[in-house]
Amino acid sequence: MTETYINFEGINTSMAKLSSTRQKALLRKYSRNVKFLMMLGSICVIVFTLPKQAKFTYDIAKGRIWNQKELISPYNFAILKTGAEIESDKNTALASVTPIYQLDDGIESDMHEAFKSSLEIKWHSAGLKDSKKASYIQAGDDLLKEIYARGILSPNPKYQQNAADYPITILNKNVEADKNTADLFTKQRALAYCSQVLSGRNDLDKPFLIDLLGNVLQPNLNFDNKLTSRLEREVVEGLSTSRGMVQKGEVIVNKGSVVSDEVYQKLQSFKKAFEDNSRVAGDPRLVLTGQFLLVSVAIILLMVFLYLFRKDIYDDNRLISLILLVVTAMLFTLSMAIKLQLPNLYYIPYCIVPIIIRILFDTRLALNIHLLVVLMAGFFVPNSFEFAYFELTAGMASIYSIKNLIRREQFLISALIITFTYFVAFIGISFIREGSVKSIDFMDFLPFIVSVLLTLLAYPLIYIFEKVFAITSDITLIELTNTNAPLLREMAFSAPGTFQHSLQVANLAENAIYTIGGNALLVRAGALYHDIGKMENPLYFIENQSGFNPHDKLPYQESAQIIIRHVCKGIEMARKANLPEIVTDFIRTHHGDTRVDYFYQSFLKNFPEKFVDENTFRYPGPIPFTKEGGVLMLADSVEAASRSLKEPDEKSINDLVDRIVKYKLDQNQLKDSNITLKDIETIKSIFKRMLMSIYHVRIDY
Repeated sequence: MTETYINFEGINTSMAKLSSTRQKALLRKYSRNVKFLMMLGSICVIVFTLPKQAKFTYDIAKGRIWNQKELISPYNFAILKTGAEIESDKNTALASVTPIYQLDDGIESDMHEAFKSSLEIKWHSAGLKDSKKASYIQAGDDLLKEIYARGILSPNPKYQQNAADYPITILNKNVEADKNTADLFTKQRALAYCSQVLSGRNDLDKPFLIDLLGNVLQPNLNFDNKLTSRLEREVVEGLSTSRGMVQKGEVIVNKGSVVSDEVYQKLQSFKKAFEDNSRVAGDPRLVLTGQFLLVSVAIILLMVFLYLFRKDIYDDNRLISLILLVVTAMLFTLSMAIKLQLPNLYYIPYCIVPIIIRILFDTRLALNIHLLVVLMAGFFVPNSFEFAYFELTAGMASIYSIKNLIRREQFLISALIITFTYFVAFIGISFIREGSVKSIDFMDFLPFIVSVLLTLLAYPLIYIFEKVFAITSDITLIELTNTNAPLLREMAFSAPGTFQHSLQVANLAENAIYTIGGNALLVRAGALYHDIGKMENPLYFIENQSGFNPHDKLPYQESAQIIIRHVCKGIEMARKANLPEIVTDFIRTHHGDTRVDYFYQSFLKNFPEKFVDENTFRYPGPIPFTKEGGVLMLADSVEAASRSLKEPDEKSINDLVDRIVKYKLDQNQLKDSNITLKDIETIKSIFKRMLMSIYHVRIDY
């Protein structure tokens, strides 16, 4: 019987290939749909949290020329009083309220009894005759009757701001009587009165009697704070907040006229009436539609910008979601502040958006996003032009102040620059609005200071975004370039020659990329880590050898594979250490797909008759696909080759750099690196100058 075998492995492989292709197609389609859903979700969140009322379309600023058309009132509205007028009316009204004092009838009899008890206790110790006791009691009772007949109170400092005495209202069993504290006793006045009366009584011990009275005197008029406060509150609540009317059809302001204090107050009153009227009579569906259109245009323009100028971000939904999250969160915060009636909308840290985007992405994107956020916010805040000027200038200052983030203290420096920008704008706008230094209320600048302090929250937020969205910022690169980082410290001990080589490559590449334009921090990080794979077998690399070369006992193919393997091993070590992928890319691409020429040529020379598989001697690639990667490849090759120069001089260094760069170009290793021929010449010039400095070459002039 013949057995038939079916090759399921081949079938499974074909199906796997088909499945993989199908999956990629579905993933691309799914990715596009997710992008649109994220955009729609962001738009909806922003729109549905914004206040649903018609927007007052006029920007009002005191002292400016009214350049818009003549403004005529469409309905009657009241002219609101200014804050100063309301405060003045409030003070006047409060001054008209006399404090209420309640008369306590029982105090007088209690004080008579207390006086007699005190006298009995102290009589014998005073050494006075018993025959005079009755006269002392009588004198004390008479004085107490006179004092309490007039009334005694404790003054309230609140009402003594203008004068020591003030009018009061006395309530006695709900019967009121108006008095002045000048006609009443205080404890000090009462004792002074007693002293005056007793000065003519030689038969009495005046100090003894005054001391007794001083110990028992208590006010019989007590301040009624609760009733007085209620009267003051009722008076304030009854004040009018308006001072006149503007009739329908009346001109509020003429075109070309200056917005004076009176006109300014009319405009503010008209704005309040407009918003109140639109809240009642406006169609919320039209307001919602308008907001949806405005926000949609802004978000779509952002996507168009990314599609045209940052295709790498546009194609990555992870990065798109981060950008939309930051934009949505800022506008959501603004909406909540408006709904909660935050005293001043400048408390919100608007500059946190451009700082986060600048550090995580780039300057151009940060400026574009900040512009769109401010434009959208401007529709829902008062004095839109002033708001836009404040936030755009401060946002630009924040972006420019951290153009190259190389130290953590730049956050604080940036905060100071933002504060200074706010302050200059605040002073300038105040001069235009008030026309006087004395009229500027510097307490109005406090919200800007709070906003700048809150902007410092960008630092922890950046850390969170990096971890959640797997992004590498300049801050992370700074941490990675610290030579005390675990991998670098390990390399310094296990492969010291490679470590020194990496430092020199980092210096060469950083200077070159800084000059031609690029991320100097990134290329430095990539240079420091590009050879970490050599730590697996450090002695197989010439920079770590000290006389003995283990390659002398190995076949050329095996030696080549050991050298090539440091790339794969480096990638493995980088992933194990959780290095960012953009740093790992330098490990992957720093040799491109070039050959290990020394062992390849040695094999051809010693075994000309044998067939050679060139791929055995070739790095797996890929070739560099960024400007930074291309510069690192050149710096790595130039630095390594320069160590072989027996007598480094100007000519030998120049020839070496030219030869290596030409070889890389001939091998098409830089075709994807976005490096121009002008950049190549600049890079060669920098390498030559730095190598001559390293080897102390004296240049002939």
